[in-house]
Amino acid sequence: MGSASPARKHSQLVAAAVCWLRHKYRCGIVLSEQYCATGEVPDAIGWKGMCRSVIVECKVSRADFLADAQKPFRVHPEEGLGCERYYLTPPGLIEVKELPPHWGLLECRRNQAFVVAKAGRKSLRSEAGMMKEMNLLLASLRRVEVRIEPQTITEFLKWKNRMAEYNGGALPAGLVAPDRERNPHLSLPATPLACQIDSL
Repeated sequence: MGSASPARKHSQLVAAAVCWLRHKYRCGIVLSEQYCATGEVPDAIGWKGMCRSVIVECKVSRADFLADAQKPFRVHPEEGLGCERYYLTPPGLIEVKELPPHWGLLECRRNQAFVVAKAGRKSLRSEAGMMKEMNLLLASLRRVEVRIEPQTITEFLKWKNRMAEYNGGALPAGLVAPDRERNPHLSLPATPLACQIDSL
């Protein structure tokens, strides 16, 4: 990252975190730096199948890392977001022994995130954390709705149906039917979701 400003370095780390969550960790939904009423603004957060969430906090300096430990949702980790939690830093910024319990560590090299220490498999997310994640998702969905008004989100999501209507009942070449889209969040679990959320 060279001599870039701290803000620029942070933006590069966030981009690497989003790429890692989406392409390496296979999260179906990824958000970055989205605000909502809960107070915690994860640098990047993704959701895998069965609603398992993974947050990545990007730190460009020791001072930033040490200050993070004083935040309310770090002092009381049961109030935080994420079943799994990671820090992403430039190489050598922090040591594995400095991580909070069950956290993982990623390092950014050549603008890519690499795993130094895996997060624990135990889910760190409480019921309160899940509700905060729901708030974050709803706030993000509302932002989409504002941008597409006067169309509703439902109308927006049915655009492929309208394309098929315009095309005489068949989708134009190159479009995948909604029921064939690869989306792990459209598959129902074999057992009730409520029983699995924090037992993974």
